[in-house]
Amino acid sequence: MMPQHVRNPRRICPDCSGFGRVAIATGFRLRDGSRATVPVSCSPCQGFGTVARTLATAKAV
Repeated sequence: MMPQHVRNPRRICPDCSGFGRVAIATGFRLRDGSRATVPVSCSPCQGFGTVARTLATAKAV
């Protein structure tokens, strides 16, 4: 019998679900007609969307 492969824990940040940096529309429009946005980063993963393997295994349990 062949041994089964062990799956690696997912490294996606549990706080932002992998979307580490987003642009939120403020509702205002600029002179050219585009919307004004505010960039926001996830603080636990610093905007990367992934976490360290040790943190991923600790939160998965």
